[in-house]
Amino acid sequence: MKLIRRLYNWVLGWAESPYGALALVVLAFVESVFFPIPPDVLLIALALGSRSKALQFGLLCSAGSLAGGMVGYGLGHFAWLTPDGFTPLAQFFYEIVPGFSEEVYRQIGERFEAWGFVIVFTAGFTPVPYKLFTVSAGAFGISFPLFLMASTISRTARFMLVSALIWRFGAPVNTFIDRYFNILALLFALLLAAGFAVVKWVL
Repeated sequence: MKLIRRLYNWVLGWAESPYGALALVVLAFVESVFFPIPPDVLLIALALGSRSKALQFGLLCSAGSLAGGMVGYGLGHFAWLTPDGFTPLAQFFYEIVPGFSEEVYRQIGERFEAWGFVIVFTAGFTPVPYKLFTVSAGAFGISFPLFLMASTISRTARFMLVSALIWRFGAPVNTFIDRYFNILALLFALLLAAGFAVVKWVL
């Protein structure tokens, strides 16, 4: 936990740097593959520091996250499995990425079988670690166009929602986000997941 806290403070420190926007893109990218600190931390700090650029920061964060998601998918699809089992890269990820393990990987596979790409959307919008699903989606052969569509909708909706709230309401909304974002995100994701399920059933 001490390491995570130090990483958190390090990420937050970029908000005071002239390279904060670039750091946001890089952070959003690597968080989609392996990094444990979500980019929302830096996004909120940057948006509060310059409300006029809040929506711009949201778009940058979304773009970085989607690019990272595609790389994570590629790693899972091309470099995760061999005929004999997991690759050294997969074993390395299980050792260094918090919360990622062979058991979690198999559980995600079961979710994909039950929900398909809808689970990618849910992971992209809610506090569930997105990185676990980008790599696993590639490894389990989830349709890349569907993966990209679900990721684009969910990640953009998540980061633009945060940015839009700060752009509109400023500093007071930060307390609201800290207190209620996880609950609201889960409710919103459940509603959209239900919508996707209805569309899939109708078609």
